Amino acid sequence: MASLWIILVNLVLFFVGCYARRSYLFPSVDHKSLKQPLQTSRPYNLAHRGSNGELPEETTGAYLRAIEEGADFIETDILSTKDGVLICHHDLILDETSDIAEHRVFERRKRTYQVQGVNITGFFTVDFTWKELQTLRSKQRFSFRDQQYDGKFPIITFEDYISIALKAARVVGIYPEIKNPVFINKHVKWPNGKKFEDVFVDTLKKHGYKGLYLSKDWLKQPCFVQSFAPSSLVYISNQTDLPKILLIGDPGGRTEDTNQTYWEITSDKYFNYIKEYVVGIGPSKDALVPVANNYLEVPTDLVARAHAHNLQVHPYTFRNENQFLHFDFHQDPYIEYDFWINKIGVDGLFTDFAGSLHNFLQWTSPLSSSPGAR
Repeated sequence: MASLWIILVNLVLFFVGCYARRSYLFPSVDHKSLKQPLQTSRPYNLAHRGSNGELPEETTGAYLRAIEEGADFIETDILSTKDGVLICHHDLILDETSDIAEHRVFERRKRTYQVQGVNITGFFTVDFTWKELQTLRSKQRFSFRDQQYDGKFPIITFEDYISIALKAARVVGIYPEIKNPVFINKHVKWPNGKKFEDVFVDTLKKHGYKGLYLSKDWLKQPCFVQSFAPSSLVYISNQTDLPKILLIGDPGGRTEDTNQTYWEITSDKYFNYIKEYVVGIGPSKDALVPVANNYLEVPTDLVARAHAHNLQVHPYTFRNENQFLHFDFHQDPYIEYDFWINKIGVDGLFTDFAGSLHNFLQWTSPLSSSPGAR
């Protein structure tokens, strides 16, 4: 009987001790959200339109897959509907990545508009209301990629996309683009004289996105704002302190808003100017390392000069398929990643295959085994 009382007393003391013991949280985890933090020790894995190598681009499925596969940021392009709803869609027209051709009710809505000096014909997002676009379904852009998800995902709004990132089990950054602002501002009007850029920033503010690069606020909800239009990035600099990235097209093109050449916006003089407004540049891969007959040529000095101006470099776009891999990489995307990260020294990579880049980074520069790592 005495032994039974001893056992009971010990059990009581055990449970009292458990309830009285202070609960310690790991220092690397956000105590409020208990979310794993964003890694900042290696190049950023930027899921280009989500994991669109596997699922239709800019859809909930593509973004959830990218998060599952370890992307640091999910990237999107923001356009507008006729009635001013901001949506996630890359092309100004709906033809390539939606089933609009199957909707006979819209067959007379095809238009021709001039975009950056070129006439484009198709079903433009600015000619449809959000209610109308909700009847469409997305499809894979490339015929050589998996078609089984065609027709299963609707077009989503900017706010839907933000919600996907905020609901993730770990901290996942967003990387939205102010897409074709000259065209959008010409064809869509908002109340009180607001511009596309104003509504874009208002949406970010509504959901708590703020803070300078690597600040406490930014690390809580990371965001890069990108655009090919430098005047848009300068314009919003008075509205948000979020870090901005100037996208840079191919050497033969010009900026859509300021009509500047590639050579002008990649000069040291221009870098001295634009670095007051942006934290980095997003050039095409071939602009950094020219290609001839599918072989790499001598790299330019653009990365070194950008770094000298304290600008990050996030090139686009990394794709696993052989037709996108130069012969130097022997049809191996990991050799390509190694080249760009360890030889060229870029700070982030836009990839259609977030899982592949995550695996490469984990194998070559694994994160700490602390609770905040993944």
